[in-house]
Amino acid sequence: MPDFPLRSVKRIAERVQWCMSMMPGSAQTKDRQAQHGREFPKQVMAILQETPDLASLEILRRVREAGYRGGKTMLYALVASLRSKPAKPLVRFEGLPGEFSQHDFGQVEVEFRNGASQRIHFFASRLKYSRLVRVSLVADEAVESLVRTLAEHLASWGGRPLLCVFDRPKTIALKWRNNGEVTEWNPIFAYATLEMGVGVELCWPYRAQQKGSVENLVGFVKSSFFKVRRFHDEEDLRQQLRIGIAR
Repeated sequence: MPDFPLRSVKRIAERVQWCMSMMPGSAQTKDRQAQHGREFPKQVMAILQETPDLASLEILRRVREAGYRGGKTMLYALVASLRSKPAKPLVRFEGLPGEFSQHDFGQVEVEFRNGASQRIHFFASRLKYSRLVRVSLVADEAVESLVRTLAEHLASWGGRPLLCVFDRPKTIALKWRNNGEVTEWNPIFAYATLEMGVGVELCWPYRAQQKGSVENLVGFVKSSFFKVRRFHDEEDLRQQLRIGIAR
């Protein structure tokens, strides 16, 4: 049996002991994790207090520079638990059957299965009482696209509500007073709605008590349709829209 120097034996033994201490579940590893658990939440809280909207990836980079050696999943969960969640006001526009509907333009970037991406413009309509939703693709957000698609949606419902609420005053109103009263309508829009026999009500910018539900309509279409479904191409997207959106 070879005779190793005592110094070499000690060095090997220390190395083995260090390797064992780094193994998951060892007492030393648990101590380090506990130290991380006590130390880094304070640093994350300080970062979020200074920059509440800072991306989690940037927070991870900063704490790693400060010595954090934990996993990113654990840190992301910590950030999510500490990040303040602004409360959105609950705005409900309840009404009677056929009383009014809401309409708005939206746009979203869609990636097809073949890897191509396309900016999609759409026009959404919803009956407020039944929550029945119709969505159509449009070439642009001009008034011609609005009145054409509005007529199609009303026809698909088999009738028209008492009021149609819109969130695009610059598209359909040319001039208005400070209190929001329209003094000059877009003539194409005015003629079309007169022919359709619908009343019009506008939601004005920066009035959250009016805008909330309309914005939620566009957000609902994005989150429940465009962001969760997959499309082969634009024709497949149109076909899925014709089938309808689950409410």
